[in-house]
Amino acid sequence: MTAKKFASHADLEEKKVSFTRLSENAYAYTAEGDPNTGIFIGDEAVMVVDTQATPAMAQDVIRRIREVTPLPIKYVLLSHYHAVRVLGASAYFKEGAEQIIASRDTYDLIVERGEQDKASEIGRFPRLFRNVESVPPGLTWPTMTFDGTMSVWLGEKLEVKIAQVGRGHTKGDTIAYLEDQKICFAGDLVEYQSTAYAGDCYFRDWPTTLDRLAGFGFEKLVPGRGAALENAADVRKAIASTRAFISDVYTLVNNGVAQGKTLNAIYKETVAALRPTYGHWVIFDHCMPFDVTRAYDEATGYVHPRIWTAERDIEMWNELEG
Repeated sequence: MTAKKFASHADLEEKKVSFTRLSENAYAYTAEGDPNTGIFIGDEAVMVVDTQATPAMAQDVIRRIREVTPLPIKYVLLSHYHAVRVLGASAYFKEGAEQIIASRDTYDLIVERGEQDKASEIGRFPRLFRNVESVPPGLTWPTMTFDGTMSVWLGEKLEVKIAQVGRGHTKGDTIAYLEDQKICFAGDLVEYQSTAYAGDCYFRDWPTTLDRLAGFGFEKLVPGRGAALENAADVRKAIASTRAFISDVYTLVNNGVAQGKTLNAIYKETVAALRPTYGHWVIFDHCMPFDVTRAYDEATGYVHPRIWTAERDIEMWNELEG
C-alpha cells in the first residue's frame, strides 16, 4: 500500500499576509491560518513573538517591521517550542537581537524532543519549510529562560509582561501582553477559525488555562493562527471556540475509550461528529489524526505527550488515514 500523504501536503497555495496595527506599540503578522508572529515596539527596542518557520520566511516579517520602525529587534520570544515557530530565529540576529526568551518548560522540551520535532514538522509542512536550507544546523536555543512570569522593558516607556498561565497546547505555553493596553499575543493557546493542533497538548488542563486567560479581559489578541482580534467580543469568541473544540475532542475520545473502542474506530467517529461544526476551520483534516491520537493517549494513561518523530507521524497517519 502506498503511504497516504499528510493533508498539509496539498496546502500549497500562497497565503495573503496581513500586517495589522493594534496600537502604536503592537502589530500582528498573520497569513490566513499560517503561524502568526507578534511585534511589540517600544521607545528603544522591538520584541518579536514567534519567528516563522525559516529565516527566509522571517525576512518578510522584518521587511514589514522596517516599514514602521528603525529600532533594533532586541528580543525574540518563543511562545512554545514547535519548529514552525522557532526556526526562523537566526534572521533576527542581523537586526539587533540580543536575547531569545522562553519559559524554562519550553527550554526543557527543546532538550527532550527538539530534534525529533524539527524532523517531524519539516516532513509535515512542505510549503512552510520550502526554504528549509536557510535554517542553520542544529536547534534554536533560548538564551534567557523564566519560570512563571517576567517583564521586559523596550525602553523607559513600554513594559511587556510575559507569563505562563497553565498547560495547554504544550506545557511551556507563554503569553506576552501590554497590561495597560489590554493587548495579548497568546501563541497557540488560542486559535481563531483554525483547528487547534493538540498532538503535544494537555487536554484536561487546556480548558482551565483558557478560563484563566479569559480572566485577563484582553480587548485585542493575536492567536497562534487566524486573524488578529481587534475587539473584546472577538477575543472572547476565539477563546470560547478554542475551548469548545478541545473539550469536544477529549469528551468524544474519552467516551470511546470507556466503551472499549479502538483508536481507529474512535478517530472515524470523532471526525464525523466534529466535521459539521469545525470542518471548515483551517488545517482541520491535518490536525485531527494527531489530536485524536493524543486524546486517546491521555485517556489511556499517558499523562505527558509522547514524542512525535517523523516515523511515528507516518505510522499514525497510515493507521488512521491510510
